[in-house]
Amino acid sequence: MKRILVALRRRLPLLIAIFALASLAVPSAVAAARPMSTEDAYPVKPTIVLVHGAWADGSSWNGVTERLHEAGYLVRVPPNPLRSLAGDTETIGDFLSTISGPIVLVGHSYGGAVITNAATGNPNVRALVYVDAFVPDEGEKVAPLVGDESVLSGDPALVFDFVPYPGSAQGDADLYVKESVFVNGFATGLPAEAARVLWASQRPLAASASDQPSGPPAWKTIRSWYVLGTQDQVIPPDRQHAMAERAGSAITKVDAGHLSLITNPDEVTSVIVNAVEHS
Repeated sequence: MKRILVALRRRLPLLIAIFALASLAVPSAVAAARPMSTEDAYPVKPTIVLVHGAWADGSSWNGVTERLHEAGYLVRVPPNPLRSLAGDTETIGDFLSTISGPIVLVGHSYGGAVITNAATGNPNVRALVYVDAFVPDEGEKVAPLVGDESVLSGDPALVFDFVPYPGSAQGDADLYVKESVFVNGFATGLPAEAARVLWASQRPLAASASDQPSGPPAWKTIRSWYVLGTQDQVIPPDRQHAMAERAGSAITKVDAGHLSLITNPDEVTSVIVNAVEHS
């Protein structure tokens, strides 16, 4: 008996080690046996951030937001101040910095210039989507990009109402698009009364914002997609195509005016989802 006890004492450390290794192996075996869940099989869905343009607000994205929610995406629609390109860029950039995980960043109209700058240097932004939008290169200004055929070109006094705002620089003012220009050019494709409601609630753009140079463009390092309204009278289709092609964007043409995000939400949503799936 004494010899048996001595032998057991000698083997006890080895037995303890064997049991310890076995206990470590059990979780791995259980994990291997557990069926793969949806969370395991697919990467984390990105947050989709929608940035509105000038003479609009976040409600312009309502139709697209509803469809993205139905598809199971987390959507954020931060307000774009429309005060200065640098300031608006900083505002959206700061908002993006609070989001953990991948981001797909979408901009409409002037919002395209903002996302072009705001995404630069943010590694979480995996894709850019432009909707009837400006896609400036470094040093370019928004105003010249519309060209002479835009309904916003011509005599500013016939296009805009000028309204002073507190703290504005000498000669600067808020620009409101005149009703006739808004209803007949900016909001084409919408029923007249719906267009008039949007005109009445438009958010103005500071005049100086469209005359400030853009910074290093994010589209040089981030893949992009572009929704091009073939009936757009604000940013003529040929201007849109030139900017989108220069950025290497995947272009989708829709039979719509400048507000395709409102009149054609299905097509716009489809392009955003396509960007998500390929980014």
